[in-house]
Amino acid sequence: MGAHEDIVKAVTAGRTAGDRGDPPTDCPYPSTSTLRTAWIRGYAERRPLSAQDDQADAD
Repeated sequence: MGAHEDIVKAVTAGRTAGDRGDPPTDCPYPSTSTLRTAWIRGYAERRPLSAQDDQADAD
């Protein structure tokens, strides 16, 4: 698998974890990995807190 595909896979996995409500500590990548950054980016897009912030801004 190429670097781009690995990043897409990590972002997608992070989104899935965020959708499920998993804690961010479930990230499978080491702290020194760029894939961890990609995973966290995907997670942050979907984390439950993000949805609550959007609702607060709409009010």
